[in-house]
Amino acid sequence: MPFVTKLTFTSGDRRLLDDVVDGVKSAAERKGVELKGPHPRPPTDYRVPQTKRLSADGGRFESWQYTAYTRTIEIHGHDEFARDAAGDDYPDRIHVEAEIEQV
Repeated sequence: MPFVTKLTFTSGDRRLLDDVVDGVKSAAERKGVELKGPHPRPPTDYRVPQTKRLSADGGRFESWQYTAYTRTIEIHGHDEFARDAAGDDYPDRIHVEAEIEQV
């Protein structure tokens, strides 16, 4: 039975994220792998409050803000390529999640 592997790449560095995803896509095209994507999701903005001291009355610094970008790729069949792509050594700023579904 064929499998569909969904790889989700997330990073705060959009250029690096696009370079990594484009690299996976071009490798798939060279090997003849059926691939759908990359599908971009809307960026997610995060706000993290920071305290000046550990006590509750220690005051606060300005909140730390950052944006996370996400791209999703679906690989149909080609289990070996999907395994290699999911387990590849990506830069530390790239987070990869793999979701496998049996069709």
